[in-house]
Amino acid sequence: MQFNKRNQGEEQPFWPLGPFKVRFPFIHYRWELPEMIQGFFMFVVGLAMIPLLETYLGMPYEAALAFTFVAGICYLLPALLGVPLVPGWITPAIPVVLLYLKGFEPGPEAIKAMFVLQIEVTIIFLFLGVTRLGSKLVEVIPNSLKSGVIIGAGIAALMGELKFGGRVDTTPISIIIGSLVSAYVLFSLSFKNVIQNNKFAKQIANFGLVSGMIIAIIIGWVVGEYPLPDIKMGITQPDFQLMWNYLIFSTGLPSWDVFLLAIPTALIAYVIAFGDIIVGFTLVKRVDHIRTDEKIEENVDRVHLITAIRNGLHSFFAPWPGLAGPLWTAAHATLAERYAMGRKSMDSIYSGGGTFWLSGMIALFMLPLVTFFKPVLPIALSLTLILTAYICILVGMEQLKNSTERGVSGIVAITLSMPDPKSTIYAIVIGLVLYFLLERPKLLGKHQESSVLLGEDTENSLSNKS
Repeated sequence: MQFNKRNQGEEQPFWPLGPFKVRFPFIHYRWELPEMIQGFFMFVVGLAMIPLLETYLGMPYEAALAFTFVAGICYLLPALLGVPLVPGWITPAIPVVLLYLKGFEPGPEAIKAMFVLQIEVTIIFLFLGVTRLGSKLVEVIPNSLKSGVIIGAGIAALMGELKFGGRVDTTPISIIIGSLVSAYVLFSLSFKNVIQNNKFAKQIANFGLVSGMIIAIIIGWVVGEYPLPDIKMGITQPDFQLMWNYLIFSTGLPSWDVFLLAIPTALIAYVIAFGDIIVGFTLVKRVDHIRTDEKIEENVDRVHLITAIRNGLHSFFAPWPGLAGPLWTAAHATLAERYAMGRKSMDSIYSGGGTFWLSGMIALFMLPLVTFFKPVLPIALSLTLILTAYICILVGMEQLKNSTERGVSGIVAITLSMPDPKSTIYAIVIGLVLYFLLERPKLLGKHQESSVLLGEDTENSLSNKS
């Protein structure tokens, strides 16, 4: 139930607030039970940042846990302020961020370095959001380059899991089986046919990633890949007083040379996040034509502004190696699949995203849940990364229109996915050079959009010769 209800074909009710559109649960959208249950399980992905905070920023578990509460508040902002995407981290950028942090001693130096990086990411998003250049980038950047970045980010995320010593290598049984179950429930054509005639299968589909994660956890315990939990009762008590010792207010400001060192990593993080924005709205478009009952606004500039606010809050109150990203790809894909089932399944795209992270915030206070999932945090992170890789590759390939674009995009993707902190910069330069050399009929000056079909002509001529 909600106080303000949407009429057929209109936008979900909201309160205007400058560039934002404010929506509260029970007032502007209803509470969705399946998303609540998913939130009670999938909040553990946020907790999976704790080991990185302990290792690279040198803080104790209690302070790191307090950081996750700040992150939980930030996750609420997109649905609250009018963005139809489920937010998360800039996940594929994590390896690059960790490589940057390795240059600093864990403790005050690393915290200051993380502050600098996150404040620079904030400035990039804020500048592009205020000037509205963010939405123009979506139109100006060549299709092959956009798709290459998306596919390359997906490949990088997957290779991080498959590498020697990675989580798939050390705990293969639970993660592989959990990934296969999650992929089958979310994307399988045969399972979609089963849903039509089986109510139990439809209930499983409603909970998306949860089914795969539960099976992975049970298998991990049975085969001994993960230890059993030490469940404690009560309310989670993060140590906010201790957390203060690990903020910029206590460590002091960094030197200017750190600001210069962080610029390449900040730019790389934005490029990857830009790809996430494209993926997010592409997933919305894939189901929007099915749901004619709701008009969804796709405001890229608002995404930039809210992502800037989230990164700004993190900079001062919870420096976060995952950064604040516009999209949690796997969770958003789950939500989009259920949204496509109709208004009875999910009233609004905002009711799904809003309920999901509000439930995740509530779950953080439940000590039995936090302690239950503590030993199996890597499973949730791995499933997210593996499914993110699949979705990025899927969406990136869908956007390519001809063989020339596919070739350029493939080169960009391979370059970006290489284990080098400068690989993203190389990928962008190579992508632009190949775009001008291969895709444009004229190197300089204007040309007709239809001339992009040159790649299709080449493809047809090759097929005729064969």
